[in-house]
Amino acid sequence: MTWLSAAVRIGTLLAACASVGWYYGRPLVAVACALAGLVLLWLYQMYRVQQWLREPGKPPPEIYGIWSDLLSQIYQLQKRGREDRARLQSTVDYLEDSFASMRDGVAIVDDHGGLKWFNESAQRLLGLRQSDRGQSLMNLLRNPEFLRYFNRGDYSQPLQYAMGGDSGAWHRVEITRFGDGDRLLFIRDVTAEVRMEKVRKDFVANVSHELRTPLTVISGYLGTFLSDTSRLEPRYIKPLQQMLQQAVRMENLLKDLLLLSRIESEQGLQPHGVVDISALLAELQDELRTAHPGRRVELAVDPHAGHTVCGDYRELYSAVSNLVLNAIKYSAADSTVTVSWHRDGANCVLEVRDQGIGIDRRHLPRLTERFYRVEDSRASSTGGTGLGLAIVKHVAASHGARLEISSELGKGSVFSLVFGPQTQVAATAGKASAAPAG
Repeated sequence: MTWLSAAVRIGTLLAACASVGWYYGRPLVAVACALAGLVLLWLYQMYRVQQWLREPGKPPPEIYGIWSDLLSQIYQLQKRGREDRARLQSTVDYLEDSFASMRDGVAIVDDHGGLKWFNESAQRLLGLRQSDRGQSLMNLLRNPEFLRYFNRGDYSQPLQYAMGGDSGAWHRVEITRFGDGDRLLFIRDVTAEVRMEKVRKDFVANVSHELRTPLTVISGYLGTFLSDTSRLEPRYIKPLQQMLQQAVRMENLLKDLLLLSRIESEQGLQPHGVVDISALLAELQDELRTAHPGRRVELAVDPHAGHTVCGDYRELYSAVSNLVLNAIKYSAADSTVTVSWHRDGANCVLEVRDQGIGIDRRHLPRLTERFYRVEDSRASSTGGTGLGLAIVKHVAASHGARLEISSELGKGSVFSLVFGPQTQVAATAGKASAAPAG
């Protein structure tokens, strides 16, 4: 029944009552009695509706007229709502059962840091109890590294941290935001992986260290033999030169391996030194004047950028030197390599730009892998150890910076070390300089 039909019926009833009342000479009294009866009937129906609404799931009472249609529509909405809630609850139960069966720890934390739910693995890994639901995660976990990561809010990269104590356990946590500020935590025990990685690093470091002495002896004797080739038979000269070349190459490889191993072992420790980038670049330029007198390397230091950062001078010098030497190696002899230090918002950027052959985009994601080299760079004239950019990446990570690479074939490459505000020291005045290396 529609509102229009209900209005027509009420109007017809009032007209009939008015006619009867007119017949008896009391039309207003008859209409008033009819209206009073309608009001009492509606009040009674509203009472029944109220009683029905207090008992969800029960079919609506038998009511006639417009109220019957209203109750029918309300009942259908309630029924659909119950079905939707049941489907959602079934989905939630399925997800909770799935998470509960995972070997990795899973926890849901609300926007205030309270624990809403966690599975048995999270309970075991984090040392939680069922009674901890609703408690603040900040009060339950005391690991400083985890707390800094959780409060920082930047979850673009997972966190791997030591649990501390005598267990020697390591955990990796990944956090994802969802809903209205809720966070989903995945916790994994990576103790075995960390131990295997430590064994690998120790093996590389020990082998590299043990090989340095025999290689030094070999290259020393070869250099002595070749210092006076007049006493050697001609057929031995070329093989000895090749042997010396490979011995020197192996020495450089071991030197890079030992440096990389040292940087990795110190990664995670806060650098306490202060490095003057202007002085570092000036020293590098002086070295290039001697080593590459025919190459032009320009320096551009922004006087408004802070010139000092927290870090290790030797490591940063090695990283920047690697970038500049790569730029020289893979660009034409008459081209210019530009090394600049400037401010970009809150960050300071050390940028090495060349006009060389460029790098295909498909190689960029793997450039910082150990021993990875673009196929064209494997030629003996330019091929290096394949560890230079890996060293740069680890130096950047140990200094709280990041390495960014952009390149275009035939137009050159740009390698940038981006230092955030936390790595910078109070700025000092400096003058921009631009001078050739030769």
